Amino acid sequence: MRSQRNIAFRFALVLAAGLTTFNPSVSAQAPAAPLTVKPLSGGVYWTEGGDGGNTGFIIGKDGVIVIDAKTTPDSAKEMLADIAKLTPKPITHVILTHSDADHVNGLAGFPKGLTIIAQEGCKKEMEDSLSGPRPAPRDYIPTHTVKDKESTTIDGVRVELFHWARAHTSGDLITFLPDQKIVFAGDILIEAQPYTMIHAEKNGMSAGWIETVKGMLALNADTFVPGHGGPQTRADVQKRLTAVEERRAKIKTLVAQGKSVDEVKKDLSDTEKPTVLPNGIVFPTFTEVVYKEFSKN
Repeated sequence: MRSQRNIAFRFALVLAAGLTTFNPSVSAQAPAAPLTVKPLSGGVYWTEGGDGGNTGFIIGKDGVIVIDAKTTPDSAKEMLADIAKLTPKPITHVILTHSDADHVNGLAGFPKGLTIIAQEGCKKEMEDSLSGPRPAPRDYIPTHTVKDKESTTIDGVRVELFHWARAHTSGDLITFLPDQKIVFAGDILIEAQPYTMIHAEKNGMSAGWIETVKGMLALNADTFVPGHGGPQTRADVQKRLTAVEERRAKIKTLVAQGKSVDEVKKDLSDTEKPTVLPNGIVFPTFTEVVYKEFSKN
């Protein structure tokens, strides 16, 4: 079991990454932890630290597949330099778990001409961001999209890609490596979150999150790499799913009783606060998101 101190520290890193992601002009920020590369199995690695969410990479027969791309070009280049210490093989493919800037904007530090794989919704969200304040790299829009499921072999590596429903965002893509029994979940899993984060502004939905996690647990996987925090076991993921389902059901009952969102929070002893970034972007809490979902019905 990880200590409460470690969990609190990881949450601080997640928040710091979010501040960097959405407002790079802010100078008074907690420094990101050093980027470290950690082996999993069968030529599969994950990286923690640096500027942005976790990333993964798989060394194939003649090239390297990378999963997610950090926030900034500099952090991505640092990651690519660490990969180069392990293999001289070139990066050939990038798989994106979703469109959040701390997972895609570092693409600007990658070589051009790569095959960039994403779910259809992720590509649309990246295209839509081009006219916004925090655009995705214009020259790195996904070149190959997945609708709901695709099984393929990339450079000798068996890869299965899944999108079950709108969950964290409208375009989440789960990467499953069946030979290594590893899942890269992106921000479907965030270690420091008490429940989960749903980006309602990107058409994420709590019911879709539950469907997605159930789909992940149906896979023959032993290790689940989250978007932020350390790898999790099947038991860890099941525990999170149970907590989310129970909290969501309680919110649904209270909404049906005509309770206000503040009354729901009080009844649930919910002290979680929305995340407010320096540029004014607000990410509602899980309770607020679910309350709004059910109060519409």
